[in-house]
Amino acid sequence: MLWVVLILVSAVTLGLYDVCKKHAVHANAVMPVLFLGTTTGTIAVVLAQAATGRLGPALAVDAATWGLLALKSALVTTSWVCAYYAMRTLPISIAAPIRGSQPVWTLAGALVVFAERPVGWQWAGIGTTFVGYYLFSVLGKREGIHFRTNRGVWLIVLATILGAASGLYDKYLLQPRRLTPETVQAWFQIDLSVLIGALWLGQRRGGLSRTAFAWRWSIPAVGLLLVVSDYLYFSALARPGVMISILSPIRRSNCVVSFLVGGALFRDRNRRAKAWALGAIVLGVVLLCLSGR
Repeated sequence: MLWVVLILVSAVTLGLYDVCKKHAVHANAVMPVLFLGTTTGTIAVVLAQAATGRLGPALAVDAATWGLLALKSALVTTSWVCAYYAMRTLPISIAAPIRGSQPVWTLAGALVVFAERPVGWQWAGIGTTFVGYYLFSVLGKREGIHFRTNRGVWLIVLATILGAASGLYDKYLLQPRRLTPETVQAWFQIDLSVLIGALWLGQRRGGLSRTAFAWRWSIPAVGLLLVVSDYLYFSALARPGVMISILSPIRRSNCVVSFLVGGALFRDRNRRAKAWALGAIVLGVVLLCLSGR
């Protein structure tokens, strides 16, 4: 049951990360926010692992393994760029639940790639959670957000699919490949900072950025909160027998925190109606947690 505790705390932290991300990118230049937040997280990971004597062993990988880790960073970089641009324009009470639909894609991949087979209450929990995600998408139309034509929706959907691919890849790295959570997180953060920095530099040289950048306290908070959430997630997923099809819906219940805190902070509309969809997600997570005993 320790993995359940780890992933629940990871979900709460990820929800606070979403709130800070929305605050950081609102009417702000996306790429510098993304780079500075990610670099803050990278520095924190390097310093923490160096202080505990884990940095050397974590970085000691061969070229082939580094290539696998770099692929994860490329997946996440693309996903984050899409998610940050979408978050700048969409209400958080819509963007976070759409992002939360990631377990749909993760489950499909887990069934095909890893032959995972949830049973009994696990299926009930997954199904109830997905109903909640669907209700959120329907409620978005009340705010004039038409999913077929809205650019922000397409970006957040693409970010979600890429995030699901990254989640499946995490299981491959941590279980079949048996890499340590410290190795995955250290190289992931370092490569991520390099890739995002290169994209930001290319954007500046090409004169593609049209939005002014403003420093906000939430920028470093984004990086630090994600580092904590990722470490707990990697630690849970590294445990033998843990299924990504179960872990992903629980972690993506972070939309509960995003909805309650972010919705109130940013004064999103239709919160009472959205609370019914939120209730379905909470019920699904409870069923998944109980089935994990």
